Amino acid sequence: MEEKIAFKNLHSRDYQGHKKKVHSVAWNCTGTKLASGSVDQTARVWHIEPHGHGKAKDIELKGHTDSVDQLCWDPKHADLIATASGDKTVRLWDARSGKCSQQAELSGENINITYKPDGTHIAVGNRDDELTILDVRKFKPIHRRKFSYEVNEIAWNMTGDMFFLTTGNGTVEVLAYPLLRPVDTLMAHTAGCYCIAIDPTGRYFAVGSADSLVSLWDISEMLCVRTFTKLEWPVRTISFNYTGDYIASASEDLFIDISNVHTGRTVHQIPCRAAMNSVEWNPKYNLLAYAGDDKNKYSADEGVFRIFGFESS
Repeated sequence: MEEKIAFKNLHSRDYQGHKKKVHSVAWNCTGTKLASGSVDQTARVWHIEPHGHGKAKDIELKGHTDSVDQLCWDPKHADLIATASGDKTVRLWDARSGKCSQQAELSGENINITYKPDGTHIAVGNRDDELTILDVRKFKPIHRRKFSYEVNEIAWNMTGDMFFLTTGNGTVEVLAYPLLRPVDTLMAHTAGCYCIAIDPTGRYFAVGSADSLVSLWDISEMLCVRTFTKLEWPVRTISFNYTGDYIASASEDLFIDISNVHTGRTVHQIPCRAAMNSVEWNPKYNLLAYAGDDKNKYSADEGVFRIFGFESS
């Protein structure tokens, strides 16, 4: 049974720390820490109280020499986090000490990174449409594959035996894992597919496209179940909440849409001041972190991200 949330009673808080805009936000597996990656070449880890009490403490992860474009937490370890940067490295950090424990030098500017759900492998995509799979324990590449088409966001399914690539051709390529053998090509959208999210119940995945639509797919049938049509600009980022009942999507529209997954209807819109780069629901609570191209009144990057879902002021 889906839960009903009184969205209109909830509000957002600002988290300020980065010197330039925030590209990526991600929660750890216990929902207690949020990491943010920025153009200022750092990532930061924030300890977030789910009920919003107390000042958020943050720790800086320093070492990259270019923008930190995406980051992801170890799905089995609440204090290990991987970052992908334009400096061609992928780094693994301990969020308690802020120290970099592992580093891999790859061949191109890294823009996408994701963990296999069992925590054993990391997939990294770069600007040259090359996919690298890292063995987490040795932190060495075990697979490299270059694709002849534009590869955007990447994801494993919950069981880790399927791997998805969203492409600039409007398709979703489904590969068997670990062989990376092509299994299916889904004609998902009329323009490039930019982002993908796997529903935490394992039933669906969603795809956001340059055609401004979000499509919802049944993972066992590989069929499109419905589309979400509220946004008018290319969809840059999408996320399911922890129960799988709601999906957030964002773009250059000046709001984040939250829709009911089962009905397709919008239940809430969060106003925002700029194009959004990253939205991410907490895995345990209905808290949505979001970050975009916010500027201050002097047209400088704000370096801020926000979390929506707090009840008390």
